[in-house]
Amino acid sequence: MGAHALGLERYNLNMLRRFVENISEARDWCSIWEINRFNLPPPVCYKNDAEFWYNLPANFEMIDLCYRMYIWTSDRTYVDNPDFLNFYDRTVTDYVKRWGLGIEQIMKRPRLLNIRGIVDPHNRFQSNRGIPGYNEEDSDYVLGVDLLATQYVAYKAYSFIQGDHGKKELAETYGKKAEEVRTLVNNTWWNRGGQYFYGILKKDHKFAGHMGSWLLYRDIVDDGAKMQSALKESESELLRYTSENSSSDYTCEVMYKYGNPDVATKRMIEIGRGIRTRREYPEVPFSWIGTLVNGTMGITIDASSPLKAWVEGFWVETIVRTLPGLGTSISWAELDNLPIRSNEVSVRHEGIRKTTFINQTGPSLIWCAVFPGSHNILNVNGKSVKANIEDGTLGRKNSWVRVTVGSGGTTTVEVPK
Repeated sequence: MGAHALGLERYNLNMLRRFVENISEARDWCSIWEINRFNLPPPVCYKNDAEFWYNLPANFEMIDLCYRMYIWTSDRTYVDNPDFLNFYDRTVTDYVKRWGLGIEQIMKRPRLLNIRGIVDPHNRFQSNRGIPGYNEEDSDYVLGVDLLATQYVAYKAYSFIQGDHGKKELAETYGKKAEEVRTLVNNTWWNRGGQYFYGILKKDHKFAGHMGSWLLYRDIVDDGAKMQSALKESESELLRYTSENSSSDYTCEVMYKYGNPDVATKRMIEIGRGIRTRREYPEVPFSWIGTLVNGTMGITIDASSPLKAWVEGFWVETIVRTLPGLGTSISWAELDNLPIRSNEVSVRHEGIRKTTFINQTGPSLIWCAVFPGSHNILNVNGKSVKANIEDGTLGRKNSWVRVTVGSGGTTTVEVPK
């Protein structure tokens, strides 16, 4: 997302294409974990098709990434190109079967699968060829809940893509599969006594650990007590991150979306000032920019599932949505030249009660201006308009209006004083 915001969409497409085209049966439907500038896997993570490093959430994450970039760019390569489609199809079928990730098998799977030759405990590639989560420090677990959360968004994205192609039954099937994974996480992985989500399933098939922010980041947590618990765990995770941990940016995004924007902003400033030693790692600055767009500025895209067009007979493809995340510590923030599909836009928030949207270039688009709180009226370019009030998470209310912003047009929406 950060790279896209900086105008690097063709580089995103190139990198994602390289990963999807490298899926193969010889690798048990994995792709390549790392690809260097020569379009080759570096020796640090790849020896041959039987010995390489791979975290199993990766395939699922790729589907979600490609879907999100399609939504933000409208580049149909992501949904029409044979290499991309093959990757999606192989992942939700062959990859799931080969690695024991189907809903009926996933809670019973062993740690090691698809080992070639004699098992050698000293061969790091054998033991890390199919890590069942993003936790690389613990080799004693068979499944991480982060894998399930990523599988959930992948199935949702795959359902959308199939709906886009008019494959109604396939879209419905994977929409149901996504809900099955969501139910599994919210029921089986929830510790009722301790009121928290487990993080991993150990080799003895007993639960251990905690998980919060990754589940919220993937929008898989049921509202209410479970969401409140995951949010509390996320706040603890944020405090635990050290200067050498580069993974807290998505936790900041979670804070903006579900919790305390002031906490997120403080952390963003710490990251931006270079307190952490891994600041030069590419995931740090790019994730920082992505969080600035999606979190601080609260700019997202609502994309209705094409499947709804079959049911409702009416479909607006995408709507640009803004919800200021400035909290109490920032008086204003402005972001210009943000690419959104065929447009470039500018968004300026003044506190959390006034937003100005400029459609700098491109065709007319629909803007949904959202503000926290329950407000019956919002002023659109100085005129009173009846607002819609929606239920947010954790009992919060949001108020919004939709307006059409023409090419070159400027619209200001604010909460009446």
